[in-house]
Amino acid sequence: MIGTLAFIPTNRACYLKLLAWVRSLGNLRRAGVEGTGTYGAGLTRLLCEQGIEVWEINRPDRAKRRLQGKSDPTDAESAARTVLSGNATATPKSQSGVAEALRMLSVARRSAVKIKTQTINQPTQVVIS
Repeated sequence: MIGTLAFIPTNRACYLKLLAWVRSLGNLRRAGVEGTGTYGAGLTRLLCEQGIEVWEINRPDRAKRRLQGKSDPTDAESAARTVLSGNATATPKSQSGVAEALRMLSVARRSAVKIKTQTINQPTQVVIS
């Protein structure tokens, strides 16, 4: 059901509003979040702070999704069913420790390589145009 609200701003105040809305529907003990280490990190932190058990939801199979078409409501329902059935077993990423430090180094390196490549290619592009 949360997937139908995918267009809310991603900040703490809106996460709290979302949480209040979900709690108005009943007792919330578990939640499934896709991308707990990236786009879902803020929501994951807030849910954990509130004592809610969070499970990482793996992205749906891309090939299968391509054949059936993208559907946020269907994806949200599938994620909810995965959590409710107990089949969600991946723990959320904590964004701390050695793995996170290496990820940050990797992000910085990719960015530096991209900038270097653009800088090297720029004079050639100017001459060509």
